[in-house]
Amino acid sequence: MIPNLDLPDGKLTPALQQQYWEDGYLFPLPALSGADALAYRAEIEGIERDWLDNGLPQPLNTYKRINAHIVMPMVAQIATHPAILDVIEGILGPDIMVFSGEFFIKEPQTRHIVSMHQDLTYWGLGAIDGLVTAWIPLSPATPASGCMDFVRASHKNAILPHHDTFGADNLLSRGQEVRVDVADDQKTAIEIHPGQMSLHHGLTIHGSGPNTSDDRRIACVIRYIRPDMRQQVGEKDYAMLARGEDRHGNFIHVPPPKANFDPAAMALYEEIRAVQAQVMMKGAAAKTGMYA
Repeated sequence: MIPNLDLPDGKLTPALQQQYWEDGYLFPLPALSGADALAYRAEIEGIERDWLDNGLPQPLNTYKRINAHIVMPMVAQIATHPAILDVIEGILGPDIMVFSGEFFIKEPQTRHIVSMHQDLTYWGLGAIDGLVTAWIPLSPATPASGCMDFVRASHKNAILPHHDTFGADNLLSRGQEVRVDVADDQKTAIEIHPGQMSLHHGLTIHGSGPNTSDDRRIACVIRYIRPDMRQQVGEKDYAMLARGEDRHGNFIHVPPPKANFDPAAMALYEEIRAVQAQVMMKGAAAKTGMYA
């Protein structure tokens, strides 16, 4: 296990902030306690057990992979954890909103991958600096289990051309893949363990390979934005205020859910899903739902 970067008072130093902006990513950073990370793993696996065949309108995997923070209190709790927000503040400043929360899960000894891509390609937010992704493992993320690979300084590019693969083993909504050849020696393996996290810029090229280990690879992934960002393709968008103030009003505020799959949260979830699908699936090479 790679030791955490040193954070005096739990916050990024100027040198670490500069490293993030130079490389387009930063790891490993302290996030949760190891015990809390394992407890959250037990909680999501309990949700999988209890809600898989419990009459949800959409497949359970849809709720895990799209805006889980809207319908699962544990994701909103992780997203607003003070220790995590203290680190995010070093990148975005004191005003922080949650744009999305989701789970990326690879089962043991499976072929699922994430193709090399840039996050901001289809979100309608443009090529912005005001978004950062926190990748928080709830089980070990190692080269064997299919940890992420980042391409250093690739965030200094604009949004590059991508093509849709809709690969059966691809965890992305469109199987989107950047039209750039990425050699293995350009990749940095982001090995992190429960209690740690990595950060990456929305334009950083990244992906991950299959899980060849005997354990599940479970990650809770939170996308944070500054309130001055705005939706540029769709008519509206949604976000949850995590810290500070929203002085811009570019996003419709959403509250944390009161309980798993609470009826009011479920109605809001469907509203958001319909609006965001029009943006994320615009121009897709095949007709399919988000993460179908």
